[in-house]
Amino acid sequence: MGFLAQLVDGAIGMAYGLTATSVMVAQGVSPAAASAAVHAAEVATTGLSGLAHWRLGHVEPRLLRRLALPGILGGVAGALLAGQLPMEILKPAVSLYLLGMGFVVLWRAWIGLAPETSAPPSDPMPLGFGGGFLDAVGGGGWGPIVTSTLIGRGLDAKIAIGTSNAAEFFVTCAVAAAFLTSIGVSIWPLAVGLVIGGALAAPFAALATRHMPVRPLMAIVGMVIVLLSGSSLLRHLGLLA
Repeated sequence: MGFLAQLVDGAIGMAYGLTATSVMVAQGVSPAAASAAVHAAEVATTGLSGLAHWRLGHVEPRLLRRLALPGILGGVAGALLAGQLPMEILKPAVSLYLLGMGFVVLWRAWIGLAPETSAPPSDPMPLGFGGGFLDAVGGGGWGPIVTSTLIGRGLDAKIAIGTSNAAEFFVTCAVAAAFLTSIGVSIWPLAVGLVIGGALAAPFAALATRHMPVRPLMAIVGMVIVLLSGSSLLRHLGLLA
C-alpha cells in the first residue's frame, strides 16, 4: 500500500492520503487509525519524495520557501481549528474549486500552452497557507490544491510536482506534530509499513515524472483532479454513495 500510494503521489504530486487510506479502510482498518498512520508515515515519505525530486532538478528553491513557510502556519492553524469549522460547507466549496482547476489544467494540456520553468508571477504564499490549512482540516489535500493550482497558473508540471512534494514535507512535519497527542503509538506497524513501501517507490516516482512528456503529465494530473473532486462533490450533493 505504501509503495502504490507513494508511486501515485510522487509521480503526479497528489493522492497519497486518498490512495493509502482507501486501501486500508477497504481491508478493515478503522478510518481513524488509517488517517493517523498516513499522517505519521507522510513525514518520511514526503521527505524522501522531495529529496528524489530535488536530485533530479524538479525543485525551485525560492518557490519552495514561499510555499513551505506559510504552509506550516496554515497546517498548525488547521490542526488547532479542525473541530470548530463548518465542514459541510467547506468541503463542497473546496471540491468545486478543485473541479474548476482540474478543467483549467486539462485545457492547458489540450491547447499546449508553453509552461514556465520558474515560479509563477502571482504570490504563492496564500496558496501555501490555504493548502496547509485545508490539508490539516480535511486530513489531506495539499497535493490536489497546491500542485493543481501551480500547474493551472502555468508552471512547468515537473517543477510544480517536485516543489509541491518537497514543501509538503515541512508542512506534514508541522501537522503531525500538532496532531501528535491524537496519533498515539498503537498505529506504528501501519506507519512503518507505509514508510518502507514509500521509501522504495519515491525514486521511481520521481523518475517517472522526469521522463514523462509535459502535456501527457498535465493531462493525467487534470484527469485525477477532476475525478477526485467531481466524485467528492457528487457525494456531498447526495448523488453518489
